[in-house]
Amino acid sequence: MTPPTAVLEPPAARAPDTGATEQKKRWEQATLAVAIAVPFAAIVAAIPLAWGGWLGWHDVVLATVMYAVSGHGITVGFHRYFTHGAFKANRGLRIALATAGSLAIEGPVIRWVADHRKHHRYSDKEGDPHSPWRYGESLPALLKGLFFAHMGWLFDTEQTPTRQYAPDLLADRDIVRVSRAFPALVAVSLLAPALIGGLWSMSWQGALTAFFWASLVRIGLLHHVTWSINSICHAAGDRPFNARDKSGNVWWLAALSMGESWHNLHHADPTCARHGVLRGQIDSSARVIQLCEALGWATDVRWPTAQRVQAKRASAS
Repeated sequence: MTPPTAVLEPPAARAPDTGATEQKKRWEQATLAVAIAVPFAAIVAAIPLAWGGWLGWHDVVLATVMYAVSGHGITVGFHRYFTHGAFKANRGLRIALATAGSLAIEGPVIRWVADHRKHHRYSDKEGDPHSPWRYGESLPALLKGLFFAHMGWLFDTEQTPTRQYAPDLLADRDIVRVSRAFPALVAVSLLAPALIGGLWSMSWQGALTAFFWASLVRIGLLHHVTWSINSICHAAGDRPFNARDKSGNVWWLAALSMGESWHNLHHADPTCARHGVLRGQIDSSARVIQLCEALGWATDVRWPTAQRVQAKRASAS
């Protein structure tokens, strides 16, 4: 089974913006602040704690696995599949991707997709939820805009209307259930590493270090890598392809972002399943999609062709 609407172009791109918004409540803003501050504090504390011996190989394995699962849930699932319809997925894969992406603690899948579809409709123009060029192009304005694009926009009380920007997901009962289960999935994302780490080491210390590294540090790192695509990749980087905005390719974010930082091609060809289309461009998300295709879980994958890539490059010159 596939989503009711194969989103090759977001519905928002074909329908006029109604101007309707949804409001974020104060308790949601307070919760968000805690969800950002605590993992960030863990990142700050990570280096001295690792140097002090409070990092074992169990923690490294758990943090790496959790980062890969939740990160690819965002890149392959929330982004390339649910937002842009870069491929079709069977029911099991669709539910798995929505669940894995939720473990990144970047919001429920329907909310995330609605925000990102609106971003593509208004990319780097008025109406974009998180453009770093929001305040202008002078250095002070850009610095202010970079902070806003990175995480300031998350505290905006006005939210993207999901009924306008994600009607296909609201019509999918499986995805609605996963989206509503977001609080429970947050608990799983936070507590599962501690449980596994404690049982693996058979110690309370193993549970605590796993919680610190595979929960807090992993979540904090993934948050800031994801948000860097909104901020850094719309203010810097190479632009070899023709896009209607300021999206750029930032090579040093490629591995950690699982291929998302090849952002210029993505905005030039949003439904493409591979973002790193040039020689040497790391894109592990494309490899995951390729594996799912080989297993028969993903079909109709919109892989880039040499002709299409060349056309995008040619039109940029």
